[in-house]
Amino acid sequence: MSLSDTPAAPDPSAASAPGAGSESPTAALAEPTQKVTARWVTGLVLVNVGINAAFFGPINVFIGQQAIGIDEANKEAILSLVTGCGAAVSLVANPLFGALSDRTVSGFGRRAPWVLAGAVLATAALLAMSGATAVALMVLFWCLVQLGANAAYAAITAAVPDRVPVLQRGGVGGLAAMGQTVGILLGAVFGAVVSGNFMVGYTMCAAALLFSVLPYLFHRNDPPLPREARPPFTWTGFLRGFWISPARHPDFAWAWLTRFLVNVCNQMIIVYLLFFLRDVLKHEDPALGVLTLTGIYAVMVMITAVIAGPWSDRLGRRKPFVIGSSAIIAAAGLTMAFFPVWTGALIGAGILGVGFGAYLAVDFALLTQVLPLAADRGKDMGIINVANSLPQVFAPVLAFLAVTYFGGYLTLFTTAAVIGLLGAVFVVKIRGVD
Repeated sequence: MSLSDTPAAPDPSAASAPGAGSESPTAALAEPTQKVTARWVTGLVLVNVGINAAFFGPINVFIGQQAIGIDEANKEAILSLVTGCGAAVSLVANPLFGALSDRTVSGFGRRAPWVLAGAVLATAALLAMSGATAVALMVLFWCLVQLGANAAYAAITAAVPDRVPVLQRGGVGGLAAMGQTVGILLGAVFGAVVSGNFMVGYTMCAAALLFSVLPYLFHRNDPPLPREARPPFTWTGFLRGFWISPARHPDFAWAWLTRFLVNVCNQMIIVYLLFFLRDVLKHEDPALGVLTLTGIYAVMVMITAVIAGPWSDRLGRRKPFVIGSSAIIAAAGLTMAFFPVWTGALIGAGILGVGFGAYLAVDFALLTQVLPLAADRGKDMGIINVANSLPQVFAPVLAFLAVTYFGGYLTLFTTAAVIGLLGAVFVVKIRGVD
């Protein structure tokens, strides 16, 4: 893998921007026209499974259990601190590793080296996390998990606009969303199976992540970037590239904002789920309750994702799906707010799954259609992924304030619903995609 400077070369991005035709000087930067194979999609889906198991097993169950063991009286604050610090790392890591993968010159391809390196780092950090006995160590190791997992996620996300033609992206996005959901469900299964032994749970998450990337690496379809096709490097240009002007690229800006708001809504609904079941619903086995709710959520996400994504491909329309699914996600928050009983939680989980499945599939396809330049796909998708990571900073803080100071879980879930509705409203501002 090489990231060093190369002699000045013409910037290929203008010729290879979406819709530019076939003048691209290299397969790595060309706008894809050939459909990807089922084997390649399977590898992509499995990477998403592993990364999300590594993320959400700890977030939904193990970090909370670890926090209870260290200081039960301050468990909410510990959970918010650890997840918030990790999310802050991901804010930098995702666009940074995306940008580095854009410039990577390797016979192994541009994206695959970062998928492998990120998975190895996150695996090691998860194993270290299992033995953390102090809050500071939890913060350190979770930040390393986020660093590695986001390197892998930035690379695998950029592989989609690299290799998947526009009219296949809704379907592939739906399958990727299914993979994310299976990963979340797998994390919940780990949480229920280990019966409170979070050390074993972290080990299971680490193994799932490491083995999940192997099929993609063996069948990666990741054309290498020729040295002469890489633009010259300057620190000023590299750092300036992380700013995408809303005035010049308004569709990109509105797409980023709506994704951020919907993800804040979703994170606020789920971040204290373990504590909500334990402290409000008085569930006799909160970890099993999380698994049950996650299972319902997962089934509905997988159904709606694989239906809505290809449906939007056939219609050539994205915005109506995104608007409707955002409103459904908001409705899940209202259900949890005004029906704080086990039945209400079950219904809320189902509604959240219906909305988020359609949203994940179709919004992902929409986002790939508003990227400014093909040469910067990794960096730009990394910036888009900040809209997934930043809510992990905001949502725990908002959740902590709502639950501790401003009315409890009613305020938490109602606020989440309002934020989700704003995300639905702002989608109409996107003009370049129907």
